Amino acid sequence: MSRPQGAPVALLGGTFDPVHYGHLRPAVELLEALCLAEIRLVPGHVPPHRPQPRLDAPARAGLLDTAVAGIPGLVVDRCELDRPGPSYTVDTLEHLRRSLGDQRPLCFIMGWDAFRGLMRWHQWQRLAALAHLVVVTRGGDTQALAPALDEWMRARRVRDPAALRASPSGHVLFQAVSRLEISATGIRRCLALGYSAQGLMPDAVWHELALRGCYGYPQISRAITPGRLNPRHV
Repeated sequence: MSRPQGAPVALLGGTFDPVHYGHLRPAVELLEALCLAEIRLVPGHVPPHRPQPRLDAPARAGLLDTAVAGIPGLVVDRCELDRPGPSYTVDTLEHLRRSLGDQRPLCFIMGWDAFRGLMRWHQWQRLAALAHLVVVTRGGDTQALAPALDEWMRARRVRDPAALRASPSGHVLFQAVSRLEISATGIRRCLALGYSAQGLMPDAVWHELALRGCYGYPQISRAITPGRLNPRHV
């Protein structure tokens, strides 16, 4: 898919603990629907608002590299892993803004639940000065916003993705994507019980998790090739 020159660059952060199709498929849909130049998947180092990841940062980033291999437009950005302390989004956007310049459109992708809690984020009012906010919605996202956030949003909301290309930052766009009932929490629970997570993530990621014995899954001997894993384990 060809993309116009100067198309927006987007950031999608998360723990990716582990990465799965619930991350990847919506990202591909956003690339196409919004005509983005690329989406940078940014694994968080020290998430400030949630429990710390089970896998360490290099392992999660390595699995992300495996997951996006062969998917044009999805790239892994390790900028938060190189920065000490909590992984605040405003700091990451400032870093990307310095590298992209003042005029390149930049988008920050976030889920509906995260957006509803935006006013609790570190320096949240600065986010729209640095980037557009793309709020991902799925069927069933109907909860009301807090009145103050709703007023803030309405002053910035656009409905046409072309508006994201017309300015470097400042807008809020709601974009629907497919609803996939997959969660990292569910995958970790599944693996801890010794069940397969195959089909919930790219096969190459699943094979690596199985070979390493991640999240309590029974470790598979590297003497067995990924294509010949014991049926009891896959």
